[in-house]
Amino acid sequence: MPYVLIIHEVQDYAVWKAIFDNAAGIRKAAGEVSYQLLKYETDANNVVHFSRWTSLDNARRFFESPELVEIRRNAGVKAPAFIYLEEIEQGVL
Repeated sequence: MPYVLIIHEVQDYAVWKAIFDNAAGIRKAAGEVSYQLLKYETDANNVVHFSRWTSLDNARRFFESPELVEIRRNAGVKAPAFIYLEEIEQGVL
């Protein structure tokens, strides 16, 4: 199963979140299946977006698209780090 981990600082979480929510349709159309949002314990403007995708190619195409670069700029995203991952194993303890 392909996943993407994105770590980024945003200028204002509330502004970023509204734009993130508004982009749900294009994320789904691009191949995002599910997501989790996490924040740093001491700073709500440091956001981790962990998502499952139909394929890593779809994820890369989406995250590197000019449309998304512009959306990130408008959302106040500072220097995102993208980590593309393939699941090895999953378990519950």
